Amino acid sequence: MHAVVTAAVDRPAPVLDKPLMHYGRRVLDRLAPEAEPFAYRQVEISPLTPHFGAELGGVDLTRPIGAELAEELRQALLEWKVIFFRGQTGFDADHQLALSRVWGGVEANPFFPKTGTAGISRLAKDAKAAGNKNIWHSDHSFMANPSLGAVLRAVEVPAAGGDTMWADMAAAYDNLPAGLKERIGSLVAVHDWEASWGALMNDEQKAAFRADWPQVEHPVVVRHPRSGRKTLYVNEPFTRYIKGLSEAENRELLDILVLQARIPEFQIRFRWEPDSIAVWDNIATQHYAVNDYFPQRRVMERIAIAGVPLS
Repeated sequence: MHAVVTAAVDRPAPVLDKPLMHYGRRVLDRLAPEAEPFAYRQVEISPLTPHFGAELGGVDLTRPIGAELAEELRQALLEWKVIFFRGQTGFDADHQLALSRVWGGVEANPFFPKTGTAGISRLAKDAKAAGNKNIWHSDHSFMANPSLGAVLRAVEVPAAGGDTMWADMAAAYDNLPAGLKERIGSLVAVHDWEASWGALMNDEQKAAFRADWPQVEHPVVVRHPRSGRKTLYVNEPFTRYIKGLSEAENRELLDILVLQARIPEFQIRFRWEPDSIAVWDNIATQHYAVNDYFPQRRVMERIAIAGVPLS
């Protein structure tokens, strides 16, 4: 007995024994404090996890979206942060635009290839163009008014692979230590596109884009425009630095914050099928397009929903 106890005491600490890592229960709340679950009548809710992500059944998105259904879709997205629809045969660009208008107008991405339909970006990957969205990010955080959300439809999917993952950044914030929440509560970060989208541009091209897309600032912790819930708002490709901190302090703090998206309890993973559609809250989540399907072909079409200033 004594030998066993001594061996346990002498065992070195685990390599991953870091202050922000812990085992056991995490805080995983689906709703903002004091919010009440919505009573759905038009759609059927099938959760992916108890707190995050849901498939919606009982709805045909190729038919006109009435006022009652539109309100249920808005409530479902607010509650679950990412909502999915399967088997939407015949769903085309016009239907996609109609669905996106449930939440607002269209916001163009200046770097995405466009389709023949205004506001829709076509993301086609195959043996000649490998996927490159496999990094945790929030769309358009390099804009003064980042997109509120997105509507993504599967046009062509590989036989296997090509899933998309999302991370709940409200849960990521909720699970930070109290001292760290206090430390970042009033901090502001600078966001920029150049380190990512500018990587393949020459100086002349970057200067042309810079005239229209200067660096922008957003709070490190934002309040969701609709729910008011606090959400961690930094991401690896677009958050360049936090104002008022030294370079060493920035590296230390951003390393901690961007890694929050990688905790599995905050994540969902969606297996695409033909005629599948995803709608996500771009302020409350980050996403990651898994690049495991090369050289298979994967074609998606996306609409970004126009945003508002964040506070």
